Amino acid sequence: MEIIKKISGLTKKYPRPVVALGMFDGVHLGHASVIRHAIDIAKKISGTAIVFTFSNHPLTVIAPEDAPLMIGSKNLRREIFSDMGVEILIEIPFTKDFSKKSPEEFLELLRDKISPAYVVTGPNYTFGRFGRGNGRLLLREAENYDFKAEVCQAFTVDRKTVSSTRIRALIAAGDLISANQLLGRNFTYAGEVVNGDKRGRKIGFPTANIEIADRRAMLPNGAYIVRVKVRGEIFNGIANVGDNPTFKVARRRLEVFIDKFSGDIYGEEIFVSFVSKLRDEKIFSTVEDLKAQLNEDLKAMRNA
Repeated sequence: MEIIKKISGLTKKYPRPVVALGMFDGVHLGHASVIRHAIDIAKKISGTAIVFTFSNHPLTVIAPEDAPLMIGSKNLRREIFSDMGVEILIEIPFTKDFSKKSPEEFLELLRDKISPAYVVTGPNYTFGRFGRGNGRLLLREAENYDFKAEVCQAFTVDRKTVSSTRIRALIAAGDLISANQLLGRNFTYAGEVVNGDKRGRKIGFPTANIEIADRRAMLPNGAYIVRVKVRGEIFNGIANVGDNPTFKVARRRLEVFIDKFSGDIYGEEIFVSFVSKLRDEKIFSTVEDLKAQLNEDLKAMRNA
């Protein structure tokens, strides 16, 4: 998958582009339905499947205080797009200058820089200054900009629309089962492994430590069964989300014991996918009590 990070990098060289528009945070079932529809159209017309999105949420520029917690990282989103069959990812920064574009100027950009055969969006997608562009305008004006447009219907589960807002609320509430259902996969936190206190290594449970970013969605504190992707390979694991109250660690973080793995991965990005919750976070009186609990957690993970 080719990734384009600047407007100046946009080109008309791709045959019959089919462009899916959206922020696609989390790439949940609703997002996936829009992207798959664009991919299907591209296959039918021997075209090129393209996703056009932003590297930052527009609200971080328009109204930073209202910007939502992001469900996934950029690299995770890229990996999902690539696995789905997206051929070109346009992932440009949303800037103050871009926020001033009118809906018509945005459509002109699509026409002049990409020349799409089709443009596909979800039902709630808006574009242009103050979000004045919407699906109705897109369908009405598409012909004037030399492309066809399709607006997909809302994707529902249990008669409720699947949305990033709904999934964020489920993650915050610790309803991992429901969040995973709406994502269509396990909720995944991707991050760089940083140096920790190495206490786990001393008791036979070395952990990969990841800082929890302030603007990223995360589950409540506790221990979880996880799958960990390291250097393209999948391992089982146990993760603890929290501030490690036994040792009075101040900053909230993600600590992951990767089963049957050894190696130096400091500075590398790993993908931690949450399968199920084991227990709430606990304070242990002694290190031996902690070790005994971790052995119980490991046994539960291996039997799951």
